[in-house]
Amino acid sequence: MLTRSFRLPLLAGTAFIALATPGTAQACACGCGIFDVGDGTLTPQASDSGLSVFFRYDYMDQDTNHEHGHPAPAADNGDQRIETSFFTLGGQYQLTPKWMLMAELPLYKRQFTTIATNDAGNSQITRFPLTDLGDAEVNLTYTGFAKDMSTGLGLGVKLPTGRYTSPAFANFTQNPPFDRDTLPGTGSTDLQVVGYHIGHIGAAGHWFAQAQYRFAVAIRDGYRPGNELDGAVGVSYDLAAGHTRIAPTVQVLGSLRAHDTGLNADPRNSGYQRLLVAPGLRVQLTRKLSVYGDVELPVAQYVNAANPATADTAGQLVAPALFKLQLNYGF
Repeated sequence: MLTRSFRLPLLAGTAFIALATPGTAQACACGCGIFDVGDGTLTPQASDSGLSVFFRYDYMDQDTNHEHGHPAPAADNGDQRIETSFFTLGGQYQLTPKWMLMAELPLYKRQFTTIATNDAGNSQITRFPLTDLGDAEVNLTYTGFAKDMSTGLGLGVKLPTGRYTSPAFANFTQNPPFDRDTLPGTGSTDLQVVGYHIGHIGAAGHWFAQAQYRFAVAIRDGYRPGNELDGAVGVSYDLAAGHTRIAPTVQVLGSLRAHDTGLNADPRNSGYQRLLVAPGLRVQLTRKLSVYGDVELPVAQYVNAANPATADTAGQLVAPALFKLQLNYGF
């Protein structure tokens, strides 16, 4: 069982990393940026060396077309389904008691089902697989505003390491199937500003509030991802079970993303607002090893959409639920 003096810095680091993790979402205009916030995105572990690492798996199956605030006919949207598994490897290093450095790199495994036109000029519903790297990110956060590290502010940079051009597929060489907003990388260099605050609820509980804002500062090939604001408010409570510590969590997550812009963007069918509720659970298996998981359920969402009467494609694909599972280890 962790002492109270150790628990609050641990929780503060948790919130920092939850904010700083850019993860898997920069190129997914349909809503995977929400993975970047929330309790448990990374729980720093007790570490003799100051170094801890994590592996995170996220899953999202976008199978329903949405226009504005309601489901819409699948026929309005040429894209039929985007099923994605995100595998993210990262680590953090405590430079000093007041400064943390974090880096991570995601890998996408995606199945994209869309109405595509082959080289013979025939349109058909086709599934295209893609496994490739996403955009790496490095973040630096200052946690010295309070002695207990309960408040922090950080700055991060996303690097254009991910694939931002569509791969070639047999019989579809003239019309590559992947648009810019369905690829693992954006091709842009982005900055993000993050902040958090944590408070106690009794001896074993805590509440937290987080926010992050990201925006592109350098773009490539006519595509600028929309600026995005993500936030989370939640509570967690530590329960003891022998030598294992279990912490149920419930949180409310929100996102605001502006339209994508540029010659290779689809401004009318990009940008959204959404609200989700996410029950989760963190289990501290040993002093240095923990696991966290949650399910994120949309309760309200609004997506920008073109007029289906005047556009070939209208709407955005959304998922009924999002899933997260993460392992953390401190050396």
